[in-house]
Amino acid sequence: MKKIFLILIAALLVVSCNNEVKPPNLDPTEKEKIVKQYFEYFNKHHWKELAEMYAPISDFKDPSFGKEMITQTRKQTIDKYASLQAVFPDLHDEIINIYPSDEKHIIVEFVSTGTASDGSKFKLPICTIFTIENGKITKDFTYFDNFDDSKSNK
Repeated sequence: MKKIFLILIAALLVVSCNNEVKPPNLDPTEKEKIVKQYFEYFNKHHWKELAEMYAPISDFKDPSFGKEMITQTRKQTIDKYASLQAVFPDLHDEIINIYPSDEKHIIVEFVSTGTASDGSKFKLPICTIFTIENGKITKDFTYFDNFDDSKSNK
């Protein structure tokens, strides 16, 4: 009887230690729908709708912000993209590929293009890792080469 009691207690301890509650996960197709909607808003320059896709305060890594991660409100996101649009009125992103990752992440490879008022154009390959929790973007880690290589001998 003592052995059965000890085995029962040990089994209950093992089961209770493995009682981690996981938040519901978005399936890969839901994350893909979210990022496709994001880029649709971006290309239509609907900054308010795009900003609403983020959590009220989200984490950003972006070479345009410097080397460290920053936090931004939705209002700051609207302001950032509105300022960018003022310089490049035809700002456009073309998705090259979408790479579903784990339960919270999705990676998007895209090319951003635009034309400044002086007629100068840019074409920039970019990769962004989005963290999506509860249907909102909580982290936007964007990577691109912001080194001006135009004066090199390449």
